Amino acid sequence: MRVDVITIFPDMFQAVTNYGITRRAVEQGRLSVHCWNPRDFAKGRYRAVDDRPYGGGPGMVMMAAPLAATMKAIRRRVGSEPPLIYLSPQGQTLQHNAVLGLSARQGMVLLAGRYEGIDERFLDRYVDNEYSIGDYVISGGELAAMVVIDAVSRYLPGVLGNAESALQDSFANGLFDCPHYTRPEEFEGLRVPQVLLRGNHEDIRRWRVKQSLGRTWLRQPELLKSAKLNGEQKALLEEFKVEHKQE
Repeated sequence: MRVDVITIFPDMFQAVTNYGITRRAVEQGRLSVHCWNPRDFAKGRYRAVDDRPYGGGPGMVMMAAPLAATMKAIRRRVGSEPPLIYLSPQGQTLQHNAVLGLSARQGMVLLAGRYEGIDERFLDRYVDNEYSIGDYVISGGELAAMVVIDAVSRYLPGVLGNAESALQDSFANGLFDCPHYTRPEEFEGLRVPQVLLRGNHEDIRRWRVKQSLGRTWLRQPELLKSAKLNGEQKALLEEFKVEHKQE
């Protein structure tokens, strides 16, 4: 997958290419990240990419012309018109299904905005989708763009050492992940659940399913409304509720 990023702070994306799963994806040749600074396409002595808003008000607005020139340059380089995704607090919340959809693409362009916003005319003409990573405000779209790249890269074939890791993550099946434990067996008076120590794989599987369902019910029960639970899952969820009430 090729990801092009429009940003006035391209150095920030060294965090993507130099660390973790995304670095592995880059080294394997399964992901490439290319940053484009709209200042390189701005005109004038100071290469300005922002100006005061019409109608007055605080802050500055990113201008349409440098962004449009940047997007056109990307299209020429790529030889196609990859979708442009704007990271915006006004976009739809980025969820698991959207991440899966993006991971199936060969390429995309991420627009990391700054200041008070972006000239609406550019958004109307060039942007295909807007995504938000949550109902809060951060200083710019760079961190949000990195979140998208990290989330998508996990689903590129061969990136994870164990393909099942992505399938077992929270939200992969519409539910939260189950609790996990490692050595030692006892930590500050808390012990690993006995079922995980006995080696019965079927009991362990059922325990993990039950805990996943129960954790979802406790923390975000609305997810269960859209989950299509089978008979075993429904029974395990009821077992969890009884056990939780007893505790």
